[in-house]
Formats: sequence, C-alpha cells, structure tokens
Amino acid sequence: MKNGSKFNLEFERPLKELEKRIEEIRLFAEEKQIDMSEEIARIEEKARSLKVEIFKNLTPWQKVQIARHPKRPTFLEYIDLIFHGFIELHGDRLYRDDPALVGGLAYLEDIPVTILGHQKGRDTKENIYRNFGMPHPEGYRKAIRLMKQAEKFGRPLITFVDVAGAYPGKEAEERGQGEAVAKAIMEMTGLKIPIVVVITGEGGSGGALAIGVGDRILMLENAYYSVISPEGCASILWKDASKAEEAAKVLRITADDLLAVDVIDEIIPEPLGGAHTAPEEMAEKIKAYILKNLTAIIDTDPNELLTKRYQKFRQLGRYVEE
Repeated sequence: MKNGSKFNLEFERPLKELEKRIEEIRLFAEEKQIDMSEEIARIEEKARSLKVEIFKNLTPWQKVQIARHPKRPTFLEYIDLIFHGFIELHGDRLYRDDPALVGGLAYLEDIPVTILGHQKGRDTKENIYRNFGMPHPEGYRKAIRLMKQAEKFGRPLITFVDVAGAYPGKEAEERGQGEAVAKAIMEMTGLKIPIVVVITGEGGSGGALAIGVGDRILMLENAYYSVISPEGCASILWKDASKAEEAAKVLRITADDLLAVDVIDEIIPEPLGGAHTAPEEMAEKIKAYILKNLTAIIDTDPNELLTKRYQKFRQLGRYVEE
C-alpha cells in the first residue's frame, strides 16, 4: 500500500520546505550536470534532525491532528496487512447493515478470530457511504451479534477503534443510539472469550467504548481516547471551539496520559512521522502486539477472564490522596 500523502499538517511545514528544497537542488543538479551531493547530504541531515525534533516533542493537539490524518491507515487496510481469510458479515438482523462498522471472521496467523472495527472513507464519496466512520445503532447491534457469535464458537475478539463518536443524528436517536451503545458495552463486559482492543486513531466517547471493553487495551502512539473531542470540550468550557488546542492538553487524552492512569495497557510505537508514512511497518507492529497480548490470555479460564475484566474497569478513576 502506498502512502504518497501530499496532505501536510501545519507543524510539518518547516520539514516539508526542507524536503522541497532538497528535491529542487537534486533536479537542478541533474539538469546542469553539477555535483551537489555534499549540499544535498547536508540538507538531508538537517531534515532528519528536524523530523526527530518535531515528532519526538508533539503536543497533545498535534497528536490529535495526526490521529485524524486523512491518509492514516483504516481498518480495512489493516485487515489486509494483519489478517488472512477475512469473511465480512453484514447486518444486525433488525434493520440494515452499517458500513461505518465492519466485522467478520478471519485468521490471525493460525488463530481463528472475530474482528470488528470502525471504517472511515478515503474520499468524499466513500466517507458519505461510510458516514465518516460514525456508526448508527444498527452498526453497534451488528457488533453485538458478532460478539455473541464469537462467544458461541469460542473465537477471540479483536476490535479496532477509530471513531469521532457514535452518529448523533435524528434518525440514529429515533432508532435507539444510546440503548445500542449501552447494550454493546454491557455485552462486551460479559463475553467469556479473550478480547484485545486496539485504538488506532480517534477514540471518541461512547462510540469508541461500545467496542472498546477488553482484557487488553492497546493504543497507537499518536492516537487519542477521550470522553469528548477537544473542540467539543472547548465549546462547553470556554464557549469557544478555537481553544481546542488548550482543551486537548487539559483532557489528558494521549497514549502517554492514559497509560499513566491504567486506562490502557500498552502503547504501540508508530513510525517517525505517523502511521500513514509507513502503513506496512505499522501493521507489522500492531500484529506483533496483538499476538503477544492474545497469547498471554487465550488459555485463561473464562470465569477468570470475566473477573479480571470487571476489576480492570471498576478500578478506573480511583485515586489515593497523598
């Protein structure tokens, strides 16, 4: 899969200007048949150092921007790179299929698994079809159906979270969006199978948590996970959505923040520059982390799994005053 992204984030501009300059010098040298290799090497080293400096010191808001990058790998792309033998299953058996939430059967190496994930589009046409990755109630009811099927046949469940939030539209509310999200959370807590959750991009509120209750919660380095978007938080706290950068900081939504308070279990490092710069490398890392965590729990007694899962989520938010 080619990344080939021409979409640049504002904080990347100095780096992109250097890269553009390198290309211009290279073309000039070829055209004039001049040896400018030393100058090119000098600027390339400067660009490498700048790239490290930028991406090793990202602010929470910059990480949110990377998590939302239009070229960031999607669930279907990860399926092709991580699993094999995928068979997509459709519909909630109540209303319709929801293409914003994809699920089905697959193999992880030689392990039969059920996989679920939010699916965004790559362009306007696909985003409209996928509802920008925001599921309706039927999406979560489809997820519940596949969860129960996985439990029936003893298949581990692996979910990929990348959603701004459950769709808040009028028709979604009419069909019981809140009930569908709540029931999905309830059903996940009681599944007697191993569950591994991977937060790959946006982790938006209940829309994320509805497929995010797991025995192991993994999170990509530049993903975020929050009860509300930074823009939404800024609009409520300061009546000004333009203060989203400040909100991203106070919300503590980054992988480092969440690991520190045990909301997640492990951080999966991303290639320098973000997952979109090297999708195959990113997929290999995700696969390795899933296998490591799934192997650690796959033979655990189901009742022990349930007990530990319950304790894991019950202790969230507890603190000790010093």
